[in-house]
Amino acid sequence: MISKDLIGTKNEAARVAHEDDYGSLGRQLARRGVEIETLTARAMAWSVAIPTWGVGTGGTRFARFPGLGEPRNIHDKLADCGVIQALTKGTRTVSPHIPWDKVSDYNALRQEAASYDLGFDAINSNTFQDQLDQEATYKFGSLAAADPKARALAVAHNIECIEIGKALGSGALTVWVGDGTNFPGQQSLGGMFRNYLEAMGEIYAALPPQMSMFIEHKMYEPAFYSTVISDWGSSLMAAQALGPQAKCLVDLGHHAPNTNIEQIVARLIHVGRLAGFHFNDSKYGDDDLDAGSVDPFRLFLVFNELVEAEGAKGFDPAYMIDQSHNVTDPIESLMGSAIEIARAYVQASLVDRKALAEAQAANDVLGAHRILKAAYLTDVSPILAEARVRQGGAHDPIATYRASGYRAEKAEERPMVKGASSGIV
Repeated sequence: MISKDLIGTKNEAARVAHEDDYGSLGRQLARRGVEIETLTARAMAWSVAIPTWGVGTGGTRFARFPGLGEPRNIHDKLADCGVIQALTKGTRTVSPHIPWDKVSDYNALRQEAASYDLGFDAINSNTFQDQLDQEATYKFGSLAAADPKARALAVAHNIECIEIGKALGSGALTVWVGDGTNFPGQQSLGGMFRNYLEAMGEIYAALPPQMSMFIEHKMYEPAFYSTVISDWGSSLMAAQALGPQAKCLVDLGHHAPNTNIEQIVARLIHVGRLAGFHFNDSKYGDDDLDAGSVDPFRLFLVFNELVEAEGAKGFDPAYMIDQSHNVTDPIESLMGSAIEIARAYVQASLVDRKALAEAQAANDVLGAHRILKAAYLTDVSPILAEARVRQGGAHDPIATYRASGYRAEKAEERPMVKGASSGIV
């Protein structure tokens, strides 16, 4: 873990400049009628989940290049997630993936996570890969497959995930399937959707009352001609067919280029079916780039809808980062993304809602836009840093992490798995 003494030393070195920046921003915001302490409190309360697979090195459909000191198992993953939480203080939960993260004692795993100041977020099933000695293949689909044996196997796996989630204190099961077709005529498009709904109904029936089902859509890959749950409309149809515990998860990269994602968010909020988010960024498609690295304004606009909906009945979305780190240290990328996501949240909290509503009612188009841009263009970095420091985190998490030597230490402790393999981790 990262030494508290190191964090303290680095924070003290930045203290004078930080206090000046924080005070200056406070005075600037006061002139706009905003209390900086209110925003700092919101930043301190904010948290986004880290996926256990995110601390490993990702890959593409063509190759994967192992990283130094990458985690070998769930215990290593929790240690890495603990480092992120220790430095950012805004990643209080982890999201596990089964069967990658299976253990024999889930109560012990829950205690182990707690030792890193971590809890468990949504549990993720995996029916897009065949496991060793699997009785039926998912090559042609899982929950929507033509083969009833494959469907039954996928249902049983998801029900097992529900039981594991209950043991870990998770509040949701996330279901994503890559089911679809690559050739016209390969399968009945309507039949696959019916198979999916029937199988999901069996899983839904196994949910305890306190657990939600998050349905994740994706436009394409690995099925490139048709995908069973390809968009938010298909996801919403499935959720409404299953029941009130089923909701729609939004991954920022799972849409056609230039799609208005913030409008989708507003629609799902309107019908009370927004499950939450998988945050990442994209340039061309489902790139899984670091959140805020390409289009931070879009991230802000999504949070503008979320902040506006605060207080609505049943509004309690879940937030998780979902990225692939191919050329960076995953811990650094995840910390950077956690900071950028928190930045968008605090910036959206700066929007003058009353003035915006008045401008919208008066059809003051440019005036309304300028209100949003005023919030977006405000550098809230001092607020984010203050929130971290007050909770014992780092003023500059990435610089402190690099100074710690953690990655070099883990490179010695965790030998690299040699040889390239295709596929994303």
